Amino acid sequence: MLGLLFSIMFGFFLQKGGATDYHVITGQMLLTDFTVLKLMLSAVIVGMIGFHLLKHFGYVQSHAAEGSIGSNVIGGLIFGVGFALLGYCPGTVAGAVGKGAFDALFSGMIGLLIGAGFFAEIYPQVKTCVLAWGKLPAVTVPEFLNLNLWIVIILMEAFMIGFLVLLEYFGL
Repeated sequence: MLGLLFSIMFGFFLQKGGATDYHVITGQMLLTDFTVLKLMLSAVIVGMIGFHLLKHFGYVQSHAAEGSIGSNVIGGLIFGVGFALLGYCPGTVAGAVGKGAFDALFSGMIGLLIGAGFFAEIYPQVKTCVLAWGKLPAVTVPEFLNLNLWIVIILMEAFMIGFLVLLEYFGL
């Protein structure tokens, strides 16, 4: 229930922040409108602290998973091409459908379903070769850096807040 509640809140804030607007998203792609970047950085800033507080009080657990260069490259290419062609990512397409955008409903949601079906079909053939190439360990950033979790959080929060301040200072 907590996940559903936070998902609904996130979608609400995506819509209110303008991230479900096609022109805002294409402006981000053209580096002329940084609304989406500001919104997502703000969400990461709040979410990072919120998640670790929930973890501290025992409401959630974190599970680091192994990754691979192959899966990141392939996934990034598919995500990027879809994002560039449609002007929505999976999260913003759902938000745009929620506010009544027909382009998101027909091309976005249908594209998501076709893409998920296609991936499910080819996954058995690519999981051990392409997607497994360049294995990455299941390690968190604090473990990788050998630093205390809260030191990493404070440093990352300071960097992200500083970056947002710079964007505002330069009028971006």
